[in-house]
Amino acid sequence: MHITFHGAAQEVTGSMHLIEVNDKRILLDCGLYQGHRADTYARNLNFPFDPATIDAVILSHAHIDHSGNIPNLVKRGFRGNIWSTAATRNLCTYMLMDSGHIQEQDVEYLNKRNRRKGEPPIEPIYTRQDAENSFDYFVSIGLHRTVTVADGVDLTYFDAGHILGAAFVQLDIREHATGKKWRLVFSGDLGREETPILHPPEAPADADIVLMESTYGNRLHGEFNQARKMLRNVVRNAARRRGKVIIPAFAVGRTQELVYVLNQLDADGDI
Repeated sequence: MHITFHGAAQEVTGSMHLIEVNDKRILLDCGLYQGHRADTYARNLNFPFDPATIDAVILSHAHIDHSGNIPNLVKRGFRGNIWSTAATRNLCTYMLMDSGHIQEQDVEYLNKRNRRKGEPPIEPIYTRQDAENSFDYFVSIGLHRTVTVADGVDLTYFDAGHILGAAFVQLDIREHATGKKWRLVFSGDLGREETPILHPPEAPADADIVLMESTYGNRLHGEFNQARKMLRNVVRNAARRRGKVIIPAFAVGRTQELVYVLNQLDADGDI
């Protein structure tokens, strides 16, 4: 078995990890690099492998840094199954279409600038139609159900507690060349114990190999109730001054938690 990390290693975005075993090639996630357009365009447009040689994609969740380059993968020749939970697939139908729209808008703006400079036009990484085409390859399975995704490779999903549909991946691998058996766990992104609208992440069984995200690995988060009180105090102080509260938050996951907590604070008479 051979594992190659093509993103989200010493960086946060562009989650994409290639597992090669039993003459099969399996991709864990297929995310977009996010950042300055000039730095990410070429990395997102071109894959470090031939997409047509990939046998399957296993998707942990719908956030664009994990799913966002799937339409480009299909556009460039991938024809295998894209495994996900049902909720992840449903979210992707909206998020990948929106991402395709953003790609088209970005290229329209850049090509206007390029024409003024006499530079050649560029193509979008993918379009809304490319995103729609990719949905034909999604195969949804439930948590705790085991399926064979490639020769000698069985997949089971477990609740990651991150966003709706997010799951960590357990692969039970039988390596034909050596007779070895491996259990590989890929965390995707993990949630917290106390989040109000999602189940807490499940604990994995014993694993031989763990591929784990570590975005917040160098810090300790406060208790959820502490964050709730901080939000309450910010809103109260702003209201007292007749001010406004602007809260930047990820559209999928964090925003829903904020709306839920604000509603709770209002219902309890705390704001």
